[in-house]
Amino acid sequence: MSKVVLKDVEKVYPNGFKAVHGINLEVEDGEFMVLVGPSGCAKSTTLRMIAGLEEISGGTISIGDKAVNDIPPKDREIAMVFQNYALYPHMTVYENMGFSLKMKKTPKNITDEKVREAAKILDIEDLLDRKPKELSGGQRQRVAVGRAIVRAPKVFLFDEPLSNLDAKLRVHMRVQLSQLHQRLKSTMIYVTHDQVEAMTMGDRICVMNLGKIMQVDTPLNVYQYPANKFVAGFIGSPPMNFMEGEVIEINNDIKIKIKEVKLKLPLDKSRNLKNYVGKKIWFGIRPEDINIGNSNEENSIKGKIEVIEFMGNEAFIYSKIGNDQFISRTDFLGAKDLKNGSECFFSINMDKCHIFDYDSGKNISLWLKN
Repeated sequence: MSKVVLKDVEKVYPNGFKAVHGINLEVEDGEFMVLVGPSGCAKSTTLRMIAGLEEISGGTISIGDKAVNDIPPKDREIAMVFQNYALYPHMTVYENMGFSLKMKKTPKNITDEKVREAAKILDIEDLLDRKPKELSGGQRQRVAVGRAIVRAPKVFLFDEPLSNLDAKLRVHMRVQLSQLHQRLKSTMIYVTHDQVEAMTMGDRICVMNLGKIMQVDTPLNVYQYPANKFVAGFIGSPPMNFMEGEVIEINNDIKIKIKEVKLKLPLDKSRNLKNYVGKKIWFGIRPEDINIGNSNEENSIKGKIEVIEFMGNEAFIYSKIGNDQFISRTDFLGAKDLKNGSECFFSINMDKCHIFDYDSGKNISLWLKN
């Protein structure tokens, strides 16, 4: 079993700065878990505590059925892949990949078998006699992953391994790492600031901010049912639109008032908001849920188009209602006749909207997951 459990884990530095605030997380055996968040959210610190490279200040970390707080990194049965590859420049690819086994005095025939098997998995068999300086960035990263594979660890830890690669190569390596996980069926914990990597690679993703866990769920659930305003704004590209609004009640209908526009909420979202009537809230809607509309539609707003970005078969329309800017996402045909500076009515899909508490940011419109 290679389940990883963090229970009430904290990290406090000698100067008193608290980097990690009592987090709880369970990574199942064979799961690909992604820790994602902005720079400084303590995702890499959390990974390094799992690896044993950072001491924990409180709580317990378990790998399998064993607490590893006092176990040194080399005995935790983990392998870590770093952002900077950390290859020995004077060694060949073969020697780099087999180095950890050599240090353990593993018989040469077993080392050779494991290195060549890992090289075959990663399609780098023809690179084994080369030095790191003769490799591309993507090839070096595959060697670093291969060095981890030969150790046959219980858990793979990846610390932003693709951040030094160009965009095209990142996509390629992203697919390769996902295929590697499917093949090895090992527990993998992957740190990134790139929400696209998180959404495409993880079985589940753990969104972090300021040393706290904001939400843990499948990528689709995090996107469709964000627990709070931070998650809603961080996950999604372009990001979710937010506008200040007020909850009002007219003839027993709960509505959201934005500027002078009154948007009617569907029943499943309004039933939680009776206690919010008269209060300020944050109204959230994703760009793909704002469509070109007309003045006769019930839930429509009038905005002034500022910029239209054509992205091949789709377009992003940046508009303003008052001082609030919002982005709508539509296909090419829906945007081709629009002009910068013109006014247009936009239809809001209120079934897909989110209402957030103005102070706490909690998503108060979620009462069940369909």
